Amino acid sequence: MSVKGELTRKNIIEKSLQLFSVKGYFNTSISDILQATGLTKGGLYCHFKSKEDVWQAVYDDAVQIWKAAVFNNLNSAGDPLERIERTIGNVLLDYLGGEVFDGGCFFVNMLVEMTGQSDRMGRHILKGFVGFSKLFQSWLAEAERSDILKPGLDHREISDFIVITLNGAATLYMSSRDKAVLEQTNDQLRFYIQQLRK
Repeated sequence: MSVKGELTRKNIIEKSLQLFSVKGYFNTSISDILQATGLTKGGLYCHFKSKEDVWQAVYDDAVQIWKAAVFNNLNSAGDPLERIERTIGNVLLDYLGGEVFDGGCFFVNMLVEMTGQSDRMGRHILKGFVGFSKLFQSWLAEAERSDILKPGLDHREISDFIVITLNGAATLYMSSRDKAVLEQTNDQLRFYIQQLRK
């Protein structure tokens, strides 16, 4: 693909990401995308076969943006429990509090919207949340091997609880824009993680 083609494709993805984030997937029309990008239908369909194809590229781009915010500054974490605490802080204070996407958390918005509307797309998003929980589970297993975790804990239950709490905070913050929601959730989850230590 030419440099101009790559730039056009990137522009479509960036503009569509913000549209989907604010208006939702189903409320965003092809006309909205054309208006935001300044393209004709032919120009758009040169790069994507359908609106769902645009969404898939947008989703992949959103994941990279999310990872850049959420996994920042983890290398210096002293141990896996500290890594979990930092990741939680990055999600709440940098990703959500940093207003990375205009409409709040792209993934929570999309999961709520897709449920009952598109099982395939909904399952795709849900897989990301499950993967995030599994990452926490792997860090808890590492903490157990390092003998810094209390014995007999259910890693999956703990990890699912963290992800559920983060998603609840995301939803409440998106509706209120009250930073205290994020700060309090961060403080309480940090306290919770510290109670898991030996």
